[in-house]
Amino acid sequence: MRDWPLWRLKRSALAYWLLVDAAALALVVYVIATSPRPDPEQIGRFAAIAGTAGAVVIGSSIYSHRMGETSRNPWAAHLSYLAAGAVALPCNLLVLLLFGPALHGVLSQRPESHRWLFTLSATALSVFGARFAIGWTEPAAELPQLVVGAVALLVARAVLIALGLRLRNPSAPGGEVVGEPIDAVLGVVAVSIGGLMGSAALGDPAHALLAGPPMALLERAAQLPQWRRSAQRDAKTGLANAAHWDARARYELSKARPAQRPMAVMLLDLDHFKRVNDEVGHLAGDAALSAVALLLSTTTRRGDLVGRFGGEEFVVLLPDAEPAVARSVAQRVRQAVQELAVPTVRTDGSEHLLTGLTVSIGVATTERFGYELPDLLVAADSALLAAKGCGRNLVEMA
Repeated sequence: MRDWPLWRLKRSALAYWLLVDAAALALVVYVIATSPRPDPEQIGRFAAIAGTAGAVVIGSSIYSHRMGETSRNPWAAHLSYLAAGAVALPCNLLVLLLFGPALHGVLSQRPESHRWLFTLSATALSVFGARFAIGWTEPAAELPQLVVGAVALLVARAVLIALGLRLRNPSAPGGEVVGEPIDAVLGVVAVSIGGLMGSAALGDPAHALLAGPPMALLERAAQLPQWRRSAQRDAKTGLANAAHWDARARYELSKARPAQRPMAVMLLDLDHFKRVNDEVGHLAGDAALSAVALLLSTTTRRGDLVGRFGGEEFVVLLPDAEPAVARSVAQRVRQAVQELAVPTVRTDGSEHLLTGLTVSIGVATTERFGYELPDLLVAADSALLAAKGCGRNLVEMA
């Protein structure tokens, strides 16, 4: 238990995540203890909603597996049938619907199970918050109440999760904390389908089956942002890959040019990295790259654009950075890398603490080289070679 990734969270994040988990568990226990036994009609609605949702999620999973697609997160489908349950089911059967996302998290064997549990807990609290908004014992299915419930579900879930992510990593960009606009649109569509599904189930449980096709289409559409982010990210480090970083950097430089805002480009290369792969193993090398990527994300400033160019080379665009500021950031990164200790495993399976990593850094500024990205990269690369030639573990300004 001491080695669980959960305990590596910042204290504020750990306290908040555990509080959300405990609140969700307490609420579920309360609902189970106080809800009356459902009648056959309510059980029929549950069967229709759960059966439709199960067919969509399982069918989509089988299709994705046969097509060789990467791992999926059917969050939009889960949100749809949970919204339907909030409208059409008693609270104890709504608890049973929560076993859908819970089972998905268990079967998918997520490496950071505490993140999945936190998201599940936040979703459970949000769903019951929506249920309270439309009526705890007798939910109202009129349009105004449905709109209030949908807003309550989406806003509560977004706020609970965003606060947890912000406490976990205060320097994370906004897109990683609150999501992208397309995520919000998909959430609205998901609860809309869920509201229609629940309303139809109140009239005739069989009518809930009509929500199957639009839910299946939504489930596929919800993967598009994830696939796009995967195409923009380096698989080994999670940073922007070279192509995405290049496009973003050119855009930021073009915005900065009219106002002559100072910008800088920082190229970094790990010193003697081949020795790590040769002496400790390639898995240790991968662990070192991931550790340096995380370090770069936390030691650079909010708004800095960090990417991986390939191999052991990283690149950072520093907006609003005059030469003195750029040098200060580079020196802070260099010192942090020097102090890095990475737990890893040798090729023989023995544990090993990787230390002694250093990095050489070359920095080029728009003050000297203008706002064309190729010119900045060439100048930063020349400064990086100078740092290597002067003994490594140095920062050189172009």
